[in-house]
Amino acid sequence: MEQRTYNQYCATARTLDLVGERWTLLLIRELLTGPKRYGDLQASLRGLGTGLLAARLKHLEREGLAHRIVLPPPARTPAYALTQAGEELGPAILQLARWGLKWAMGERRQDETFHPGWAVLGLRACFDAEAAAGLHAVYEFRIDDELFHARIADGSVEALHGPAQHPDATVTIGREAFLRLTDQTLTMAEAMETGAATAAGDREALRRLRGLFRLPSPRTRTADRTS
Repeated sequence: MEQRTYNQYCATARTLDLVGERWTLLLIRELLTGPKRYGDLQASLRGLGTGLLAARLKHLEREGLAHRIVLPPPARTPAYALTQAGEELGPAILQLARWGLKWAMGERRQDETFHPGWAVLGLRACFDAEAAAGLHAVYEFRIDDELFHARIADGSVEALHGPAQHPDATVTIGREAFLRLTDQTLTMAEAMETGAATAAGDREALRRLRGLFRLPSPRTRTADRTS
């Protein structure tokens, strides 16, 4: 498959030559939260056919953005991981996520897929470093059968898939309630009051959790009509 190009000697155009094709940035989004097996990528990217997935992964390998690895025991299975160049796309993708939360999300469309695990990157996008000053805590989030955790260390955050070894606090919430948190039709306080969410663990860690992740207020994209 011939790679398309803008034929412009410009950093933005050159970057889009590498990652501007459909599905490419979403593959990088998946790999930003850790190595993934081929089947993991298929499961997370419904609508991406097997042939196109293989082609996009070969493109990322060829361009030095991803490479193949073998997961450590007990898995010992082949997987894909980002290179340093791929990892350094993280801030740009997080900024796209922040922009999307403010200007593009709205309500979920009927035919749109949703994976609670995508919230791992969302935690990084919504993290308020100032609110985390002086805090050292590990939070585990359980959304139906999805588990992920966030490790807070004095203004920094590391969010990863899977359970935490020793969480200071655990939050459990159902998929539908979590969706309502995402589209901001439900607050965590309301979810707790109705029983849609529960929390357990260190009281101070739970108290600080309220201000750690802030969704931007949604805005409507309208043309500026001022003259």
